[in-house]
Amino acid sequence: MSKLGNLGARLHRGEISYDFIGHRKLWYGISILITITAILGLAVRGLNMGIDFQGGAVFTTEKTSVSVSQAEDYAKEASGHDAVVQKLGNGTLRIQIAGMDTQQSDQIKTDLAKDFKVDPETIAADLVGPSWGDQIANKAWQGLAIFMVLVVIYLAIAFEWRMAIAALVALIHDITITVGIYALVGFEVTPGTVIGLLTILGYSLYDTVVVFDSLKEQTKDITKQNRWTYSDIANRSINGTLVRSINTTVVALLPVAGLLFIGGGFLGAGTLNDISLSLFVGLAAGAYSSIFIATPLVADLKEREPAMKALRKRVLAKRAQASVQEETADARPVSDEPDDDAAPAVVGPRTQPASRGRGRGRPSGKRR
Repeated sequence: MSKLGNLGARLHRGEISYDFIGHRKLWYGISILITITAILGLAVRGLNMGIDFQGGAVFTTEKTSVSVSQAEDYAKEASGHDAVVQKLGNGTLRIQIAGMDTQQSDQIKTDLAKDFKVDPETIAADLVGPSWGDQIANKAWQGLAIFMVLVVIYLAIAFEWRMAIAALVALIHDITITVGIYALVGFEVTPGTVIGLLTILGYSLYDTVVVFDSLKEQTKDITKQNRWTYSDIANRSINGTLVRSINTTVVALLPVAGLLFIGGGFLGAGTLNDISLSLFVGLAAGAYSSIFIATPLVADLKEREPAMKALRKRVLAKRAQASVQEETADARPVSDEPDDDAAPAVVGPRTQPASRGRGRGRPSGKRR
């Protein structure tokens, strides 16, 4: 068995563990710091909305030898705005410039034709109105809101309302961090970004439900025992599913990292960045929130119940009593001298008394 597999088995059996619940204030502080940074980035820099959301012009050239970087320079010089250039499979270029109207697009088309040294009629220009982008944005927000409501309803029915609240907080945490990273990095927000966000929400929810299911199973009849508090069992649930969460997250992140760093970085396929960045950041944030946010928050909410408070008092009282008994046993002096009042220990077969041996045993050597 591998070391990681052996570690997972020992965590599942409870032989070793890490106190995630006990350090929950640290995790809360880290999450708050990251969330504040993301919100500041969103407020200061804002999102770089793509052409599908704010409108603009799309220019498609014929097959050309002009590189993507050269086309980006030409488009920026002609429009004064950053452009998204994509090289299609047939050798043509697709140039997207946001925030352009009809008059501006005609002038940009003429300038691009001069830079490319082609006839302006060979460059196709399409306009995307901002109203259509607003419709897409509204539909995306509606879909996100419906998703959140359905998640809360399902978790409240399948588990309980405290777990539903914790899962909702974790999902909002993941969305905020992902959107903040987009604002800080400056990647363009496209419909692919929205698809990536919805995908990572489902993945984050799956990872959270795995921990919640283990927690629900282990807390059945919890008030009938005096050994474990709710937080103790919640901590065991996290440790029991920890290696599984790490494995699934790493396996999911590897292909996404390939899309982001190789496809979008080295190969220059900029459209891959739209969805790969949201997936990469969201998957990592979802795994973090499932372990460090959702379950500790459930434990906090459950420990406020009167039954759980009474259970905690009984468990702590029992542990204190056991600790006192152990200290008393350790402090008791051990004497090497025998106790006079104690009966002597008998080792081996007990011998018969001498008087009985003479009367019933072998006759003595003297004859009368």
